[in-house]
Amino acid sequence: MIAEKPPMGWNTWNTFGEKINEELIIQIADAMVGKGYQKAGYEYVVVDDCWALKERDGEGNLVPDPKKFPHGMKALADYLHGIGLKFGIYSCAGIMTCAGYPSSYDHEFQDARQFADWGVDYLKYDFCHFPDSADCKSRYHTMSMALKATGREILFAACNWGQEESWNWMRSIGAHTYRSTGDIFDNFQSFMGIFRSQLDHLSQSAPYCFNDLDMLTVGMYNQGNAAIGRPCTDGEYRMQFALWCLAGSPLIIGADIRHLKPEMEALLLNPSLISTNQDPECRPPYLVGKRSVAVPQEDRENAVEPVCMVKDQLYTFIKHLSNREFIIAYFNLFEDGRELTCIFADAGVPYGSGYGFHMEDIFTGEDLGVRRDYHNVFVPAHDCRLYRCHLEYGGK
Repeated sequence: MIAEKPPMGWNTWNTFGEKINEELIIQIADAMVGKGYQKAGYEYVVVDDCWALKERDGEGNLVPDPKKFPHGMKALADYLHGIGLKFGIYSCAGIMTCAGYPSSYDHEFQDARQFADWGVDYLKYDFCHFPDSADCKSRYHTMSMALKATGREILFAACNWGQEESWNWMRSIGAHTYRSTGDIFDNFQSFMGIFRSQLDHLSQSAPYCFNDLDMLTVGMYNQGNAAIGRPCTDGEYRMQFALWCLAGSPLIIGADIRHLKPEMEALLLNPSLISTNQDPECRPPYLVGKRSVAVPQEDRENAVEPVCMVKDQLYTFIKHLSNREFIIAYFNLFEDGRELTCIFADAGVPYGSGYGFHMEDIFTGEDLGVRRDYHNVFVPAHDCRLYRCHLEYGGK
């Protein structure tokens, strides 16, 4: 079944933008297999915007740019399928794509048939240049029906940026994933802003239709198309990947995996984090601890845009897994290290029950043994700590 679990893969946009071609895609695909990404669960290779010519052909068909893709999309799909990967492509619900290429408005059924003929397995469907007179829900529903009518299983990755409260209707129109925010950029404020905006919608994600927090920027270090602002630290990239895994978001890598730092490669391939994301029940995390601080007066006065008087800076989450395990996760947004606490009674495990959590550090593998009543941990600035836990009786 399509999207029984959050899809995993790689997308061209964040690093390469319009600078894409057949040779690049094949190199990335070979790296996915050779470096262990495919074995870890990353299976989709998605060609984003700028793959086509600026005009359709005489029969109204989309035409791959012959300079970028000299052998065509069917040959590229065949290559990917031959090494055990799946092929994704990009179009848009508007009259043009975000980069100004032909799009699928009023061409939904024709384009869907063409994608199916090429062997496409995944369609990212964007929202640029959408007519003011058109109905957003209707158009996404139309493409959903068009894809189903092809008879080919194609994952429908709807990307309307959360317009018209998409979390309330994307499942009903047949989307397998849906973008709920604007685009991510390769900086701490961007990915944390996206995550914070979805705190009230984490529960609106489940098997067969997942809330997509956008493509990962992990490991990019401002080398690419999504580079805006200060580069992230390793700790901030740990936070991003851990948050995406915890939320059950699709894991679509945006970095150039051919040249990643070993630390970032290890992070993206961390089996415990990936298994958290891919847990069969796909339960959302829930917040069991939050601390807020007042935004300093000088920051409010100097801000380009209005800012809130209070900002949440410390988060503690618990996530239930299907094998009677749990994840306890701590995130520190402060500019200095802080101590965070998880009170087990808030998770339904009071001291009087006789039970505690047997805890193992997801990043280091350290066994902490059984902790009861509560757990304290020091978390460095802009970093996180995650623990895989199971209940264990400790007596009274």
